[in-house]
Amino acid sequence: MRRRERVETVRVADGDLAVHVLADGPPRAPTVIALHSISSNGLAWRPVARAVGSHLRVLAPDMRGRAESAALRSRGLADHATDALAVAAHFGASRPVVAGHSMGAFAAVLAAASHPETFSAVVMVDGGLSFPSSPTAEVDEVLHRLIGPAMDRLTMTFADEDDYLRYWRSHPAIGPLLRSAGHDDLAGYLVHDLAGPPGAMRSSSSLEAVRADWGDMLADPATHAAVHTLQCPAHLLWAQRGPLDEPPGLYSAAALEAAHLPADVVTTPLTGNHYGTLLDPTSVAVVAHALLTLADAPPSPHRGRRVR
Repeated sequence: MRRRERVETVRVADGDLAVHVLADGPPRAPTVIALHSISSNGLAWRPVARAVGSHLRVLAPDMRGRAESAALRSRGLADHATDALAVAAHFGASRPVVAGHSMGAFAAVLAAASHPETFSAVVMVDGGLSFPSSPTAEVDEVLHRLIGPAMDRLTMTFADEDDYLRYWRSHPAIGPLLRSAGHDDLAGYLVHDLAGPPGAMRSSSSLEAVRADWGDMLADPATHAAVHTLQCPAHLLWAQRGPLDEPPGLYSAAALEAAHLPADVVTTPLTGNHYGTLLDPTSVAVVAHALLTLADAPPSPHRGRRVR
């Protein structure tokens, strides 16, 4: 379960950012910088990295306030966008693709919009496009409504890794995947979040960081404008079911049509739920194809349906 890829530390403002090298690719392979969701960690991208690893280099940081980067404070999504720039520079990546899942997609599109000279394209997985919210919406209230158990665990303690995995097995979206065969990657990704001694283990995700990042997703003008000001190709892949495996998902075909996205932003629906986008083999194949296409690497076959 604790299988490890190479981890490098990248100097950023305030300290060191841990970056998982999930795939090295061949010499001079195009690079993808892959950003995770709001209470997640870089190992969420393992299945996708495995699908593209013979063609691409995949760099997945534990973002500020999470896992091995838990000591770094996040003041909001602009910090993550700047960190993505630092990762590109540290690894000497020439015009990388920046990708993100959920909150990571908002950071990715903000990075691409803010630094068009650095990033060649952006892939947004069930995130990155904002919709106006009530000005009185409380951050914790919205988080609990949308991600429920994933938010609750941030204040809980667990006896050990097995206890933590038992908790996740009851999750309506992640539980079925965790109980199925062949999901060692998922278990490893989940326990990478744990910190502390046996008997008092906790999620490493910082509530302060989660609240700051979610606040930007709800109300930051630069975050809301980013997808509309991109100067590079982009692909938004959206799940048809939500974070609790509920229909509908965070996006819909009608909502995307109403958003009047730029002409070079392609949208594709994914079967399954919000978390399965990086974990379910069918969705992983479609996300991998999008990365390979935008990185100008040999594409892999997939059965996704592209829509505008």
